[in-house]
This record gives sequence, C-alpha cells and structure tokens, in this order.
Amino acid sequence: MDFTMQDFEDNGNHKPDIKSMTLAELEEELANRGEKRFRARQMYEWMHVKLARGFDEMTNLSRDFRAWCGEHYRYTALEQIQMQESRIDGTKKFLFRLADGNMVESVWMRYKHGNSVCISSQVGCRMGCRFCASTLDGLERSLTASEMLDQIYAITIATGERVSNVVVMGIGEPLDNYENLLRFLRMLTDENGLHISQRNVTVSTCGIVPKIRALADEKLQITLALSLHATTDEKRKKLMPIANRYSIRELMDACAYYFAQTGRRITFEYSLVGGVNDTDEDAGELSQLAAGIGSHVNLIPVNPIKERDFVQSEAARIQAFKNKLEKNKINVTIRREMGRDIDGACGQLRRKNLAARDAASMPV
Repeated sequence: MDFTMQDFEDNGNHKPDIKSMTLAELEEELANRGEKRFRARQMYEWMHVKLARGFDEMTNLSRDFRAWCGEHYRYTALEQIQMQESRIDGTKKFLFRLADGNMVESVWMRYKHGNSVCISSQVGCRMGCRFCASTLDGLERSLTASEMLDQIYAITIATGERVSNVVVMGIGEPLDNYENLLRFLRMLTDENGLHISQRNVTVSTCGIVPKIRALADEKLQITLALSLHATTDEKRKKLMPIANRYSIRELMDACAYYFAQTGRRITFEYSLVGGVNDTDEDAGELSQLAAGIGSHVNLIPVNPIKERDFVQSEAARIQAFKNKLEKNKINVTIRREMGRDIDGACGQLRRKNLAARDAASMPV
C-alpha cells in the first residue's frame, strides 16, 4: 500500500502519526527532512521494541532532534485510566484514554502457552450485534494502527511480561477498519518490531464478506475467527444485523475462499444464548456448516449484559451441544471464561465509565 502524509493525519491534528509509519516509510519521511536513514531505525526501535512512551525517552538522539520531533509529529501513547484484575484467574482488563478523550478496552490473559492480549480496533461499533455491549452507543471512530499497537505496548509495560498472542476481538469490527487493521498486522509481525508470529494472531469478524475475501488475498498466516452465532439466516438476522446484508451461504463461500488462499483453518465463534440458538437442531446444522470447510468451532457461553434480556445457556445444555458436535466429528472447544468478575464482556467497562462521567457532568 502506498500512503501519503495525509493518511497519517486525522481528527484535525495535522501532525503526521509517526508511530503508524513502517520502517521504510519512516526512513523516507526523515530522509525528506534532511535526516540520515539510520536515525529512522533508531527511532523505530525506540517506538516498537523498547516501547518508549515519548520522544524524551529516546536518549541516544540529541535533545534538539527530540524537541524538533515533538513539534512535527504526533506520538501515540495511551493513558491507562483503570485496570481491573480478576480474583479468579488473574485476567487483567484495561481501560485506556486516547489523545482525543475517547476510551477503549483491552484484556490481558495468562495461559499455559503464553500471555494473550485482546485489543480493540474501534471506539464503539456500528454492527449492532444484539448480545454485545460494544455496539450499544454506536461507532465513534476507528483506531489508527498506532492506537492498536499501543494497547499491546502499554499492557506489556504494565505487566512486565511479554505478549505472545494477540486477538483483535475487543471493541469494534476489525474489518470495518480494514486499512488500519492491515497496517497494524504487518507492523505487529514485522521483524523490526515485536515480531509476533502471524500464526499467533487472530482477527475476529461478524462477517463482512468482501473484506474477508480481500484479507484472503493478502495471504497472511493469521487465524480468521467468524462470529457465526446462528445456523440459519432467519436466526442470524435476529442476533446480527449484518446477516441482512450477507447470507450464511455467502459467508461460507468466503470462508472457503479464505482457506483456499491461506491454508488456514477458520474458527467459528458461536455464542450460546439460552433458548435462542442452543438446541440439538442448531448443533446438527452447525455440524454441517463446519464440516463443509473443515473449521474449528469455539463455543462461547454468552456474557449477559443488563441492556439485553439474553441469558447464558445452562451448563448441561452447553455440554450436550458440544457432545453433539463431537459426535459429528467436529473439532470443538468451549471457551474458558476469563475475567467474569471484572466486567468481562467487551464494552462493559467502557460503558460503565462513560455513564459515570455523564452523571458527574449533569447539573445538580
């Protein structure tokens, strides 16, 4: 992708977003301003390896040059305003403030295979999925690549532990922020940055078919997770407005195309809602869909949110659903519930904070 300086300027801030530039772009940018190319490599290492929180921390650069950078470039460094830690499993949920005052959530989870971070890709969401708190206030704006990266950087600094797996499954629809997502993925996995393996990165989507196909053509080795949640168009439309635009048949064709282009198995995310999509018939239909493209099914006991009347399926029903899939030779897991005691569902902590802020600003 070819980018101009305008691509790094947004929200009325006309300083280029230096932390969203690739190394090659940074080299060209500084060369155009009369700097040696090696200076770009020094700065890139400070931003994406040493995780500097600002130009002042770049101690092997001259004070004058650092001051000049502060005048000419915007530097993304998210402000942590809240952190909740689960007493059950140690999961940490972070609330970050962006430079424009908006807020996003990220979650840090410790597993045997390493530490995972789930990040947001947008401020809010316009997809309207009925069981998700992230979408209740609509979409404010999309995040830049640097704002997605810095969620990982800030959490790495806060925990003092390396992140080995990244999931783009927090607030927002990643494929609705496609160009910034792609830039983020390339920078995250680049050998000059954190160099996280593409195979350790998962991107979740509610099913924007053209973008699934576009992502397939990039031939990245990331895992694509499709939020399916229903096995018929009729049921899916009741849960997910995106189903009014793209049918399950179109989705399955796009998933098959993704597998053909990348060789990467699709994960079907399936939130079990009591009395809505958790019957034996649903399990049978899901088996047929999953078998058609050799996918993996991840069953998710839905996180209840107070604004909706959906309830989690009973434990026995969840297990019966899983058993039915396994009987049909489908690879299936039940997602381990992490951080249930700390506003675990996407968007809950942000909404709670926004409500408190609004209440405090109301006249007495």
